[in-house]
Parts: sequence; structure tokens; C-alpha cells
Amino acid sequence: MQLSDSISTVKGIGEKTEKLFHKLGVYTIEDLIRTYPRTYIEYTEPVSVNSIRPGVRCAIRAKVVTNIEVKKPRRMTIVSFSVSDGTGSVRIVFFNSPYIRSVIRKGDSYVFVGTPKVKGNFIVMEMPEYYELRKYTSLKSVMQPVYPLTAGLTSNTIRKAVKEVSYLIEGMDDILPKDILNEYGLMPRGQASFNVHFPRDMEELKKSIKRLAFDEFLSFLYDIKILRENCIRKENAHPVGKDAAGKLQEFIGSLPFELTKGQKDAVSDIITDMTGPYTMNRLIQGDVGSGKTVVAEAALYVNYLAGYQGALMVPTEVLAVQHFKDLSKVFSGTGMRISLLTGSLKDKEKKDIKKKLLDGEIDIVVGTHALIQDSTDWKNLGLTVIDEQHRFGVNQRKKLSMKGNAPHTIVMSATPIPRTLAMIIYADLDVSLISEMPMGRKRIMNCVVGTSYRPTAYKFIGDEIKKGHQTYIICPMIEENESSDIENVIDYSYGIKDWFGSEVRIEYLHGKLSEEDKIKILERFMDGSIDILVSTTVIEVGINNPNATVMMIENAERFGLAQLHQLRGRVGRGDAQSYAIFIDTKESEESKERLSVLENSNDGFFIAKEDLRLRGPGDFFGIRQSGDMPFNIADIYNHADMLKMAQDIILKYSDRISFKDTKLAETTI
Repeated sequence: MQLSDSISTVKGIGEKTEKLFHKLGVYTIEDLIRTYPRTYIEYTEPVSVNSIRPGVRCAIRAKVVTNIEVKKPRRMTIVSFSVSDGTGSVRIVFFNSPYIRSVIRKGDSYVFVGTPKVKGNFIVMEMPEYYELRKYTSLKSVMQPVYPLTAGLTSNTIRKAVKEVSYLIEGMDDILPKDILNEYGLMPRGQASFNVHFPRDMEELKKSIKRLAFDEFLSFLYDIKILRENCIRKENAHPVGKDAAGKLQEFIGSLPFELTKGQKDAVSDIITDMTGPYTMNRLIQGDVGSGKTVVAEAALYVNYLAGYQGALMVPTEVLAVQHFKDLSKVFSGTGMRISLLTGSLKDKEKKDIKKKLLDGEIDIVVGTHALIQDSTDWKNLGLTVIDEQHRFGVNQRKKLSMKGNAPHTIVMSATPIPRTLAMIIYADLDVSLISEMPMGRKRIMNCVVGTSYRPTAYKFIGDEIKKGHQTYIICPMIEENESSDIENVIDYSYGIKDWFGSEVRIEYLHGKLSEEDKIKILERFMDGSIDILVSTTVIEVGINNPNATVMMIENAERFGLAQLHQLRGRVGRGDAQSYAIFIDTKESEESKERLSVLENSNDGFFIAKEDLRLRGPGDFFGIRQSGDMPFNIADIYNHADMLKMAQDIILKYSDRISFKDTKLAETTI
């Protein structure tokens, strides 16, 4: 058996399970090995009921003291009973788990593991794990990995599959020779990969994660090195004359607002680059809502005036459609021919657009990954702009920049990265920073509240709707599963329809909808036909509706602060005062401290710094990750030392790095 073999060759994985793994992007054994846990569970000594704290996960050993009750309200089965250990009692509740009635018996004792909460006068534990004492004793002090899942696939299934191929993990080839590993004190790659799946203790886990983070950084920086060697300092094949630059000022003067100093400086940097002797490679970095798009529009316009074609690449079709409409509006009356190229277009439409690009009949094309397909080319491409660049890999950037004859390149990012790290991550780019917000923007008013505040929040949202404004409500999940304490968009939207009544127009949006349906729903939201949009984080990137004034986020404690900041940035884009409401369903001291950072600051750089400071010792994966760079496990804040080490090795030993027989080199693709 080899790393490149199909996942179906692993014992215990049949055709049905193989398809479930495919949904996670796992096709080979190496894909399986590189499907890292998103967190770990430790089973601790049970505590007495009178010492448990609401919002803090714990184990209790208690006897079932009441009959098992089963109720069936509204599309749901609720099984409940009370348990006691002599110091107090807890109400245990299971949702859509009718089998519980036949496996739990009154008078028997069990260990229940979960997060207690207070409901009325009762302490309640919803959907806890439950064990007989002997079984629980065997689990204590063992770190159990919890993997990213899809419906029908359990963490236990993934654990068993990884165990089957564990002998391959420890024998994996390293990408660095032993003498370099020893010089930098790095753990062998195979050992680190094994430890991440089967850690013995927290200290070993930390070291293993840092090694794997180092590998991803090394791959990323190696790609950057190649890109820099191929693309930087090439003679300018698309010189922009002074006349075109002069006409740009007329365009800027025609805008219905004045550019900020940061925007003006960024435009000046771009003009200097495009009128200079070399090809431009520039990053426009600015916080959410700082106005990076206007700067890109200015660059596309001066490129058009100079007689060249432009391309704007974005990560999603929804965002592509929005940019296409915005550009069509901004450049109406200029004679500029703008088209949209996405994967969901019919083959005939795509073929027609690609022919027009090649014939020079399109001036600007907005698109997704369809722009970097081999079949897509331009007659005279002078400028490529990549929006939300953290969603694209280095090689994707390179592929677009290699279209045509060395076009100028602009990439845009709202990721708040400290300058010392940005100089490493963006080593192939010159950087323009937009540090202030557009004039007239009001500071978003924030509040962090518990679940009891929901009725007040709904009333406030209703008042905003009466003023003609709109609202986003974000839920972490699409539909209900075993984690019933996490809000999901489908049930939530039905629930608030009952609350608000038929006069308020409510719809939901999530990533599993077709691109066509997502675009239609967002178009209705943008034109005011929807009052409340209940959504997953699919709206996190780039959606711009100036009429939306409220962002309410359920289970806010389950998101990283950087992601919450991105989501909050969907409001506050118009003249009206906007608000962000973070519902803290955990209400622990830790979650209150973390979320208070958002309540007190709108500064993305400060929030990123505080997110790092407030991370717990086990927060290596999942929701606490920044999620803003193309890495599986690496975090530029948490593993800054590994990033700097990777840079040092690239500078000293780039000729001794080997990515053979591994997909690691594809980390950023």
C-alpha cells in the first residue's frame, strides 16, 4: 500500500464510505493522513453536580432518578430524564434520539459528559455523551481526535481508517535531510504526522503541529521564491503613458465621494508602477470596508485607457456577479466592454466569451477560477486583479499572471497581518496599506449578549426593518445534527418566521445551494425584497449591501475573532448607523473575555493580536484558526516562529528541499 493509493484500498472503507470521504476532499491515503483533527477531547475525572459551572464542559457520575420521558413537538423527538449524585440534580435532554429510551434505565448510574447550561431553575445538559463507568475509565486521560465531518461520517470511522494506515505515516519521507532537521531541532515529518492523529500528551501535540505548520510554510515560501524568480523585475511589457494616468484623475473626480488618504496613496503607487519600467506586482492591504475595490477600479480604468484588457478574479460566483454589476455601473458611459466568466455558464456562453477575449472584443472580464483554465486567453492582457487573495494559492496567482505577456498584477487582502510577517508572506509583492475608513462611515455599534437577549434583539431588528433597513442573521450550521445546541439556518429561519409574522420577508442561504440559487437569493436581498437573510458564513466574503444595518451572529463563541470581524464588516457600508449583535450561547468567562474584544474594537489588526493572546492551549484547529491563508494546519500568528524558520531555510538550503512523493507541494494550489 502506498500514499498515492485510493482511499478505497483501506480496510473497512467500502463504496458508500468512500463517497463520504470524497465529500471531504479525501481521495488517497495521503489525503486521509493530511485530514488533521480539528480539535481533541480529553475525558477528565467526573466532578460533583454541585461544583459544575454552566458553559464549562465536564463529566458527572450520576444515577437516573426519574422515568424516561419522550415528547414529539414539531418535527422533533425529545427524550429527557433527571440524574442525581446526591449533591444535586441535572436534567438530561436528547434531541431526535428515540433509541435513548431503550438504552438508558432508571436506577442505573452513568458518566455523562457535556456542557451544562441553566434553563429557568434547572441545570440542563443537552446531547451529552454517556458511558458506563468501566468504559469511561478506559477513556480518561486519552486525547481523542475530533475530525472535520460530513453527514454520515463519524470521527470514529476516520480514526479507524487512519489507524489502518499508521505504519505508512511513520515511514513517510522527509522533505529535508537529517542534518538540517537536527540543526533546527525539527521533529521528523512522519513522527509529527503520527502524533497529530494519536497524541500522547499536549506537549507532544504542540511540537508535532509546529513541525507540520513548518512544512506548509516551507512549501508556500518555496512557491513564492519560484514566483518571484519568474515574475519580478521583468521589463514592463504594458507601459501606461502619462496621458492615460492624467485622464484617471477625471474618473476619480467624477466619483460621488472623495478618496481617503490611504486610497489616494495606493492609486499613486499603482500609477508609479504602471508607468515605470517594470511589471507591477502589488498588494493592496486594508481592513474590511476600507475601500480597496475603488483602488482596483482606478487601476482597471487606467489600464483600459492605455489600450489593454483587464481581468478581475474572485473566489466565488456570487462575488463575481456582484463585482460584474458594480463595474458595469461604475464604468457605464465609458464605452468599456465588461463580461462575466464563471464555471456555471453554459459551454456555448463560455466559448463565446473566451473567443471575444482572444479577439480583443472584451475590455474587462470578471470571473472565478475559470479565468485560469488553459482554454482562457486574452489578445492583450495588461492587468490582473485578484480579490480576496487569501482564498487563492500562490500557484493560482502565478497561473493568472502568466496569461498574456507579463501583465501587471494587483492582489487585495483584508487579512490583518503584522508588517514583519507580511514581509515574509508577501515577499514577491510591493505593499500599499489603506489604514483608514472611507469618510462618512459610522462606527459599527457592537454588543455581546446571552440567549435571553434574543427577544430584545428581535424587537430591535423589527424596528430597523420598519425604517426600511435589512438584517443578516448568521448560524454556524446548515441543518440540525447531533449538536442540537448549535443554531442552524433552516430551523432558525422557520422559527423566526413564527416570531416576526408574514409581514417580514425572511429567507435562508447556505453553501450547499446551487450557485444559481445563491445568486438569486442575494439579488433579492440586494434589491430589498428580503428583510432578514439567515445564512451560514457563505456571506463572509465581499457581499456589499449598504442598506443592511444589523448583523446578528448566533453561537458567536464558536467562531474565531477574525472571522467574526469579517462577518461584521458586511454591515456599516451605508450612511445609516449599523449594529453587530453577538449571541454568546456558552456564556462562560472565557467566551465573554474573547467576545468583549469585538465589542470594544473595530480594528482588525488589534482583534487578530487579541485572538492569538486569548486562545486556549488546545485551540490549534477549526474555528479559532484565522482561516485567512491557504494552509491546512499552519497559523501565521500562532506559528510565526515556524514561518521565520522556513524563510531562513529557503534562503540557505533551497537546493536541498525535496517535495517528491508528497502532495505537500500542492498546499497552496
